[in-house]
Amino acid sequence: MTDPLLSDTIAAIATAPGRGAVALLRVSGPGALAVLHRIAPALAGRPTPRTQRLAAVRHPETGELLDRALVAVFSAPASYTGQDTVEIATHGGALTPQLVLDALLAAGARAAEPGEFTRRAYLNGKLDLLQAEAVLDLIDGRSRALHRAAVHQVERGLSRRVDELRGALLTVEALLAYSIDFPEEDEPPVPPARIRAAAGDVRARIAALLATAPEGELLREGALTVLAGRPNSGKSSLFNALLGTERAIVTEVPGTTRDALEATFSVDGYPFRLVDTAGLRETEDRVEGMGIEVARRYLAAADLVLFCSETGADLDPDERGFLAWMDAKRTVLVRTKSDTRSADERRLDIESVQSVHPGAVATVSVSAVTGDGLPELRTRLLRLAFGGILGEPGEAPLVTRERHARALRSALAEVEGFVDAMDSGVPMEFAATHLRAAVGALEDLIGVVSADDVLDRVFGDFCVGK
Repeated sequence: MTDPLLSDTIAAIATAPGRGAVALLRVSGPGALAVLHRIAPALAGRPTPRTQRLAAVRHPETGELLDRALVAVFSAPASYTGQDTVEIATHGGALTPQLVLDALLAAGARAAEPGEFTRRAYLNGKLDLLQAEAVLDLIDGRSRALHRAAVHQVERGLSRRVDELRGALLTVEALLAYSIDFPEEDEPPVPPARIRAAAGDVRARIAALLATAPEGELLREGALTVLAGRPNSGKSSLFNALLGTERAIVTEVPGTTRDALEATFSVDGYPFRLVDTAGLRETEDRVEGMGIEVARRYLAAADLVLFCSETGADLDPDERGFLAWMDAKRTVLVRTKSDTRSADERRLDIESVQSVHPGAVATVSVSAVTGDGLPELRTRLLRLAFGGILGEPGEAPLVTRERHARALRSALAEVEGFVDAMDSGVPMEFAATHLRAAVGALEDLIGVVSADDVLDRVFGDFCVGK
C-alpha cells in the first residue's frame, strides 16, 4: 500500500526569495514528469536523466510563455527524495519563479510543506534522521565549526558511530542469548565476566560520545557570552573591540547602556553570541533599572561571563561577592583599560587580583584601545566554551542537538542498569531487558528498527548447531 505521505506530487521554490540571477524550483513525486510535460510540452517523453535541457515554460491552462528555463530530471530511486524529481532553473527575482510555481500547481502538483523534500528522502531510505537534521544545520549554520560538523554528519559520520554502538549492544545481547540458551552446561559458553566487560566497553563508548554534547550543542546557537560589571568599567569598549566594529555607545557617563546589545562573532570558526549589558549598580532611574534587570536575566542564562573591572582598581565587596558566586569554569575576570598602566603595573595588578581569588576565575588584562590582551582573551573564551572538542579531528562525530543527547543518555542509563543488574545477581533474561531498551534508544536516534538483528548475530557469530 502506498504511503499517503509519498503518493502525491509536490512542488516548491528551492532558492531564497529576492532579486537574483537564477531561481530553482523542485518537483517530486510519482506525477513529476506528467506535471513537467504539462508546463513544457517540448519535453514530452522521458528526458535523459541528469541532463539539462532548455525549454519554454508555459502555463498549462492559458499557454502563456512564462520563461525559458533549464530543466533536469532525476529518475527514481536515484534522486534526493528517492522519487522522480524535476529541477527547473528559471531567471531569478520575485515574480518569475512564483509564476512558474503557480503553473506547476495548476498542472497537478501541490505546494510542498516545509522540509517535505527531505522528509521524503528519509521515508524512502535516502537519509537517516541524523543526516536529515544535518541538512538543516548546513542551511542554517553560521559558523565554520558547525559547517564542518554538519558536513561530516551528512556523510554519516555520526550515524556510523551510532550504528557501531548499536552493533556492539547487539553483540552483548547475542552473547547473553547464547548463555541463556545453554543452561544445562556446567560451564556457560560465554562467561559472565566477558558479557560484563563487553557491556562496560559499550558504556564507556556511549559516555565518550555523550561528552561532546555540551560543546556540540553550542555550535548551533553560539556560546552566550555576557559582559558584566560596574558602570564605566569598559564593557562597551570591549564589546566593540571583540566585534571589530562600533556597535555599543561608549561615553564617560555611567549608565549609558540601558538595554542589552547582542551580536555574533567567531574565534577560529567557533561561534559566540556576545551581549553587552547595563552596568550593575543600585539606581533610582527606572529605565536604567529595567536594563539592569535584563542584565541579570542574561547572566542567569550565560554560558560564559566576562566580568569587567578597570586595571589597577580595587575590587569592592559587591564585585568580590559576585566573583565568588559565579561559576569559575565559565567566568573570566577582565581587567580593562590596561593601556593606562605600565607593563609592570599590569603584571602586579594581575598578581594582586589572583591573590584575592586564587584559582577562582581566569584573569586577563586587555586594552580595547591598543588591542593588547585580546588574542589571549579570545583563546581563553575558545577553551572555556569548546575545550572538550578542540582537540578532536575535523571528522570526529559530535552530538549537536538535545534530541541526540537525550537518546544517548537513555541508552547509557539502560546499559548501566544492565551492568548493575548483573552485579546484583538478577537473572540474565531479566537483565537483558535493559539491553533491548538501550538498542531501542539508539534506533530512535537514527530512525532504524529491526527485530531480527539479534538472531542474525547469534547465528552469524556463534556455532549454535554444534
